[in-house]
Amino acid sequence: MKHSIRRQMIAFFVTTMAISFAVIALINYGFLEKFYHAQKVKTLKSTYEAMNGIFESEADDYASQIMKISVQDNIEVLVENEGLEEIIFSTSRESHDLDLRLFGYYTGFYRERINVLENNGMYQVQETSDRSISTNYLEMWGQFDNGYCFLMRTPIEAIENAVHLSNMFYLVVGAAVVLIALVFISFFSRRLTKPIVTLTELSQRMANLDFEAKYTEKAGNEIDRLGDNFNRMSDELKDTISELKNANNELKRDIDEKEKIDEMRIEFLNNVSHELKTPIALIQGYAEGLKDDICDDKESRDYYVDVILDEAGKMNKMVRQLLSLNQLEFGQNQVQMERFDLAALIEGVTAGMKLVIEEKGAVVTSNLAGPVYVWGDEFKIEEVVTNFMSNALNHLDYDKKIDIRVTEKDGVVTTSVFNSGDPIPEESLDKIWEKFYKVDKARTRAYGGSGIGLSIVKAIMDGHHQKCGVRNYDDGVAFWFTLDARER
Repeated sequence: MKHSIRRQMIAFFVTTMAISFAVIALINYGFLEKFYHAQKVKTLKSTYEAMNGIFESEADDYASQIMKISVQDNIEVLVENEGLEEIIFSTSRESHDLDLRLFGYYTGFYRERINVLENNGMYQVQETSDRSISTNYLEMWGQFDNGYCFLMRTPIEAIENAVHLSNMFYLVVGAAVVLIALVFISFFSRRLTKPIVTLTELSQRMANLDFEAKYTEKAGNEIDRLGDNFNRMSDELKDTISELKNANNELKRDIDEKEKIDEMRIEFLNNVSHELKTPIALIQGYAEGLKDDICDDKESRDYYVDVILDEAGKMNKMVRQLLSLNQLEFGQNQVQMERFDLAALIEGVTAGMKLVIEEKGAVVTSNLAGPVYVWGDEFKIEEVVTNFMSNALNHLDYDKKIDIRVTEKDGVVTTSVFNSGDPIPEESLDKIWEKFYKVDKARTRAYGGSGIGLSIVKAIMDGHHQKCGVRNYDDGVAFWFTLDARER
């Protein structure tokens, strides 16, 4: 802490005003004379422009207009024709003297001391003196656009007028300097109060438990010490509340995890028990029938045994699917990426299902015309294709048509399996990938489905970081998946 706020403010204000008046005094001393002459020259030029315009307009009352300007600006005016042979107009009672001066300027016979201030070809502005009356003048002589020659002069006023002009100049410059000083004072006062405003905002944010804001201003006074105390208090509160939040988050996370596990366990048990209930009941019923010798003939006993074996096979298939899905979802079955011929794989799956295809009376078509090399786990992709084909055969209807399409675009191969039949209801499109979800439970039960196959497909494609989906058509449904075909 170097100085108090009061000392800083007083020192700055005093210094600013002292510098302001010193600057005004220096400007007044160094530029007053130039300003004085510049004003006089400006007056002569404006008079020249006004008179030039009067003569160009060929006004009948040019004399009264020129006289008005002459009186208003205290300027003597003499106007002669182009050859200096005739005085056209004069506002001075000493026209003869002005005529001689103008003639002397044009002929170069005038030998008095002249200080030329400006010469632009049409006129010359100069400073001279009239010894006969001991007066200094600013003069302008030359020609108007119509060819008339002229001489104008105005006296450099006495000290009273000069003092008045000086005071006006001082007032104008002084006002400008004071305004500048006020800007600086305003800036400094804002800078001085900014740390206090910052501390106010900081305290408000701390009251709202926001401890990220810190006091970073450097005022060089007592406020800095107060800001440092705020920062330390903020850090202490932040650490304390962070510890409480961490403990609360851990507790909440444990509770959420426990609830999630409980929900998953209940859902899993409900789904599995539901899926096993029917086959177990059938197995139990038919086994009891065999035990009680309900069937007298061999054909009936064989039927009972076939039902038991079929239901046991469905249970075995569901258990294996659940184990496979569990491994895929928990990353215990890693994807073995290799480059293989997808067309050969599809043809192999189709050939392996030839008997089922014939039994269903299905007509299978495809656009496969040669090898299609892709990257993926060949064993898992075969499971995806098998699931899609089985799904198509189990939901086949109408024309009993299955169409397999393989297309490539931008290095991505899309495989789709279409089957004719009823479209999937729109509300079920996003749910068919969930475990145990069945659109038509009776139909799924009839062919021994468990609602796990598409969940396995989704898990396999997620493991490949690829996409899969389903599209409805008017006459059927197409399931699809993608694979990378680019060279690596």
